[in-house]
Amino acid sequence: MKVLIADDDPQLVRALRITLAAHGYEVVAAPDGAAAIALAAQAHPDIVLLDLGMPRLGGVEVIEALRGWTKAPIIVVSGRTGSADKVEALDAGADDYVTKPFQIDELLARLRALGRRTATSTADPVVRFGDIVIDLAAHDVTRAGARVHLTPTEWRMLEFLARNPGALVTRQTLLKEIWASEHVSDSGYLRLYMSQLRKKLEPDPAHPVHLLTESGMGYRLALD
Repeated sequence: MKVLIADDDPQLVRALRITLAAHGYEVVAAPDGAAAIALAAQAHPDIVLLDLGMPRLGGVEVIEALRGWTKAPIIVVSGRTGSADKVEALDAGADDYVTKPFQIDELLARLRALGRRTATSTADPVVRFGDIVIDLAAHDVTRAGARVHLTPTEWRMLEFLARNPGALVTRQTLLKEIWASEHVSDSGYLRLYMSQLRKKLEPDPAHPVHLLTESGMGYRLALD
């Protein structure tokens, strides 16, 4: 099981990496919020351990960004003990909250509990629309049975939309998820990649019926 640790305390990250590896977990780590989002998109962790007070992007913002496309359990591990901080994190989509300093046995127990829930959940789905089949687990796209080559950025954009079929995905969310920064401005990047996706996946790219633009807001994947 893969665990993403998002924390700017290198000593804590080092200690957790050693302890979790000794208990059979695969560990990846990010030192700030933006890096955590980027690494989550790349590594697809089964569980996220997340500090709230990180540079670049705060923990709550990271939770909200991750919840835009993944259901992986998120455990907040924070020195903030106030109930308001806990409620805000849980309302944003966190599954659990552990206060620093913590007992490692308690953290391991919470990881096991959430890991059991993850293990029994449905595997990554296969998303279909028209003659397109997207296998999210295999990172594979076919059109009428023939494999479609996508660039890494095209895949990430399509994947976020496919994990939220029918839902509006805002431009800011896509920019933050794909380029790992809320400060990137949309200077045509999204329109360019959406145009490329439509050329590869739509029957008539000039009149899309699946990869839709919501004017002034973002994009939506329509399956019907």
